[in-house]
Amino acid sequence: MIFRLAMWIIMIFGGIAGGYYLDSLLFPEIHKSLIFHVLSFVLGVFLLNLVLRISRNTGRTLAKYGRKGELKRLETNVLVKEGIYKYMRHPMHLGLMLFPLAFALMVGSLSFILIIAPIEILLMLVLIRVVEEPEAIKKFGDAYLEYKKQVPAFCLKIACLKELLKEIPKNIMM
Repeated sequence: MIFRLAMWIIMIFGGIAGGYYLDSLLFPEIHKSLIFHVLSFVLGVFLLNLVLRISRNTGRTLAKYGRKGELKRLETNVLVKEGIYKYMRHPMHLGLMLFPLAFALMVGSLSFILIIAPIEILLMLVLIRVVEEPEAIKKFGDAYLEYKKQVPAFCLKIACLKELLKEIPKNIMM
């Protein structure tokens, strides 16, 4: 948990610092463009809203179906195959992968948007592959391996995205 939090902090503040530094070298004129900054900020806020909605909906689904017995907050002990998890194994990560781009747009750094955020998204894909998937296999064993054969990591079909963005009422949580 501490590792993941540190990773997010480094990605965001490193992205800002690196983005502004690269902007000063590669795109010095962009700092003068108010229109770019306003449009970028608005798009970033919209994207951040999507990220938060996806995180909330997937978190509520995990809270409802992923817990049996007394557990620490945010822990699960049941493999969830309900709701959006019928269509993709990592819906929350799909939303979280957009977080660096949303933040990059909000701060208006072209280098962060075009260079750093895409690299961070790729790093998140690697972390899913080398950390998240092995943890899930260790936790759920053969049941997860079978689930992995049947359900893709991500699904970008319209029906999947509708399910991902469908509002999950707070009161359905167990």
